[in-house]
Amino acid sequence: MWTAPLRGKYLVWAITACCCQGFLLLGYDQGVMSGIIGANNQFGKDFGNPDPTTQGTIVAIYDIGCAVGSLMTFFWGESIGRKRMIMAGAVTMLVGTGNGFNSSSIPVYQSETCGGMIRGTLVCLNSTVTIIGLVIAYWLDYGMSYVSGPAQWRLPIGFQAVFALCLFLQVLVLPDSPRWCMAHGRKEEGVRILAQLEDRDSIDDPVVIEKCREIEVSLAQESAGGPFRYRELLQGGPLGNIRRICLCIGINVMQQFTGSNMINYLAPVVYQNTMGLTRNLSLILGGFTSVTYMIASFIPLWTVDRFGRRVLLMTSATGLSVCFIIASILLSVGTKSAAYGATAMVFIFQIFLGIGYLPIPWLYPAEISTTRIRARGSAISSFFNWMCVFAVVEMTPPAIANIGWRVFIIFAIFNALWVPLVYIFFPETKGLELEDVDHIFEMGGITGGVWSSPGGRTVERRRIARDTEDLQENEKGAVEVRIDAAGKGDQ
Repeated sequence: MWTAPLRGKYLVWAITACCCQGFLLLGYDQGVMSGIIGANNQFGKDFGNPDPTTQGTIVAIYDIGCAVGSLMTFFWGESIGRKRMIMAGAVTMLVGTGNGFNSSSIPVYQSETCGGMIRGTLVCLNSTVTIIGLVIAYWLDYGMSYVSGPAQWRLPIGFQAVFALCLFLQVLVLPDSPRWCMAHGRKEEGVRILAQLEDRDSIDDPVVIEKCREIEVSLAQESAGGPFRYRELLQGGPLGNIRRICLCIGINVMQQFTGSNMINYLAPVVYQNTMGLTRNLSLILGGFTSVTYMIASFIPLWTVDRFGRRVLLMTSATGLSVCFIIASILLSVGTKSAAYGATAMVFIFQIFLGIGYLPIPWLYPAEISTTRIRARGSAISSFFNWMCVFAVVEMTPPAIANIGWRVFIIFAIFNALWVPLVYIFFPETKGLELEDVDHIFEMGGITGGVWSSPGGRTVERRRIARDTEDLQENEKGAVEVRIDAAGKGDQ
């Protein structure tokens, strides 16, 4: 298949643009229903004026489709490959909705094609674009709310096809992951892609050879037990697969039980039914809430590779919990001015969400998984993500209808719990190449490497030891060559 003749940073940015397109589509889909349901509009008339429980089901059924796509990627994504799974996801989105293929495959593809020093920034850029998609959806919904007839809801829902077509055309001309190629017997293609990514003229360049050697060593260690078996995902040992899978799932469950999608999917409903605001004002505030979220999503582009994943996650969870606590207190007062204060807390909530629990759950699973289980780890984490989205979005409208603002207290407690969980169990991965992350898990246990390797100190010691060993072997080989040459000279 023909691929674009790009190299170095231009190829990396082309891949990033493609991945961003996929997440733009994801964000648009997450936001498009928020301005359509929950009102006396054309959508309500066409669908029999659904009650709060039915509204939750209408929004949440999309997440079931995404979960099914993630589950399919779990079983077949590794054999099909990153590129072709994204193409399949784009085609699926042209036919209907359900973003599971893309949400499972794009973070893996992005992580496997960029260096450790910029990986966090580039994957976080995907999350930023997700919120741009959300903003587009909110304001398109608001504009179409003044239109009568079925186009009021059909156009916003159908507009996603534009993003899906662009995604398909972009990924069509890009190379596959070099790590995936080398893991599936296509070493020559993988090395050639590595040379393109490193902007080297020859596959024999020392930088390309070193990168290739690191990947091959990692693959050899992972495949020592023969062909992949699903029970490997439950194994401990030096690779720590079960721990990696638990972390992949855990961070995505935590993301959804921050209460993020209570706001992102249902912001106008939340404003209208918990704070007593008018429908029109609720729609406007929902749009500006998403704009605030978008602005905050730019912050990790400068912080995630500087301060690391752990600090941002703990800061984010702390801020989210405090925002919901204050909002609950204000709403308990029951006055209009207190409701406006609670609205301000929702805006601040979006800022804390944007700096941590928005981007990192999409980045972290691909970072901590080995090449052998990376596609499956990302897919199973994506599956749990979408199932948790389904649970939250399904239960939120009836919960708001029954207990009102008290639903905020539930999510405040969850966010408070995430701080110690991150501190105890989640190791830091900033600045590390994917093959170097493995050394964190070699320490074993459920917390090994969490405190001894922030910033990669443990990994650096292992790298120094490895380089010293290589140097000693090279020197030994040189001595043997000189002795052998001397012996031949005596003859």
